[in-house]
Amino acid sequence: MGVSVRLAPLCLHRRVLALPRGTASRASASSAPTPSAAQDEAYCLQLVRTRDHEGFLCSLLLPPESRSSALALKAFNVELAQVKDMVSQKNIGLMRMQFWRTAVEDIYQDNPPHQPVAMQLWKEKNLDDRAYRSISELEKYAENTQSSLLYLTLETLGVKDVHADHAASHIGKAHGIITCLRAVPYHSSRRKVFLPMDICMMHGVSQEDFIRGSQDKPVRDVAFDLASQAHVHLEHARSFQKNVPAKAVPAFIHTVALDRYLSKLRKVDFNVFHLSLQRKNALLPWHLYIKSWKKSY
Repeated sequence: MGVSVRLAPLCLHRRVLALPRGTASRASASSAPTPSAAQDEAYCLQLVRTRDHEGFLCSLLLPPESRSSALALKAFNVELAQVKDMVSQKNIGLMRMQFWRTAVEDIYQDNPPHQPVAMQLWKEKNLDDRAYRSISELEKYAENTQSSLLYLTLETLGVKDVHADHAASHIGKAHGIITCLRAVPYHSSRRKVFLPMDICMMHGVSQEDFIRGSQDKPVRDVAFDLASQAHVHLEHARSFQKNVPAKAVPAFIHTVALDRYLSKLRKVDFNVFHLSLQRKNALLPWHLYIKSWKKSY
């Protein structure tokens, strides 16, 4: 990746959000006490367990020396991901995102704030509350977020390999597309739609169709096209599998959860509003263990 990631301070926490630069909470690490390493790790673990259960389960299968760093990265991803839902005004959200941007810069200056810190900064454009113009725009966003998280996880595993990077890129894009599909019921309940406009227009589907929870064929066709694209990315990722270092495989174990969602979506004829898609998969830990034992993704 060409960037040295400092992982030691990546989980300093004390949850104070949206504080402007220069406030008391931003005291230098050398002049203010910091929470203990055990408290930091426990905070990140609990945050990921609560808000990204699948990511939490996958992290448990990483080597011990990599696990705490990976959980820190995922915890930061959760903090950034929930900014949008925690604010009522765009300007407030942008201020919080700017705080996190500054926090990341300070981390690389050995002056971390007392916040959970981890990985990739979500771009402010995520607060625009508009649909993606195209599926390629959604894929680009997924590359900047989910794929970047995988790149960083690979670094925690000590993996620097072009084949692993290619696999991470495709898995991240698949993850982003599937996340977009999974979030449709939630966003629709808030009268928001973020699905790619080009796919919706191709099938003659409007945002209102999703807002009212339509299960008509055109709506299911949109879900089918997106699910198919996610499947293509997963297959591309697996095409590199024979060349990917074995120690990189734990970073990609989330493909199990992605495959399971696509399988369930197919069984309900691509009805993204089907209640079965909103239930947790009680067998997921077992499926993850089996896949990790086989050392494949």
